[in-house]
Amino acid sequence: MSDDTEDISLHFGDENEQVTAKKNIGHPVAVFSHLVFRVLAILTYLLCGLFSSGFIVNFVAIIVLLSLDFWTVKNITGRLLVGLRWWNYVDEDGASHWVFESRKGAAQSVNTNGESRVFWLSLVVAEVFWVVFVLAALLTLSFKWLMVAGMGVVLNGANLYGYVRCKIGAGKKVSSVATNFLGQQVLGSMISKLTSNSHQGSQKDQP
Repeated sequence: MSDDTEDISLHFGDENEQVTAKKNIGHPVAVFSHLVFRVLAILTYLLCGLFSSGFIVNFVAIIVLLSLDFWTVKNITGRLLVGLRWWNYVDEDGASHWVFESRKGAAQSVNTNGESRVFWLSLVVAEVFWVVFVLAALLTLSFKWLMVAGMGVVLNGANLYGYVRCKIGAGKKVSSVATNFLGQQVLGSMISKLTSNSHQGSQKDQP
């Protein structure tokens, strides 16, 4: 089974929602949906011992919240808040294809900077929380909670990775983007130093 990726720029049907530049949050319901299940899952993990001592009940509650968060972010809020969408499909030959879409052109006007900040910040912060929970479970040798925290890392991390690929392009790897950026910075610094040295040398040659 092959695994291909596609980078597509679409207008997602040219949604009718138009957000004016004055509005910081143009899709309040989507923002609420983007946060509610993620926050509830983290709070339930931290505070579930206060309400129930049964691990199975807490496990099911957290997994349900994580699943609802994954589905909502993948299928709804990513499209509405940042104009990105990703999914996987299997063609008739049995080959697996990963598709990464990004809204381009005038259609980007339906998004605001406030929505984008909420979207990306919440994804990153939630992933940091779940990684910390995994480390805490390892240090305390609590393997049953390690399994729960691991699910948080996987589900939230899948959306984070998918949308990063949408943002930077399906044909590029995250590591290659970082390498290219660092290379550009080093090259720019070298050119700047060479230009500065040659300028100083020309000034010294003048009588």
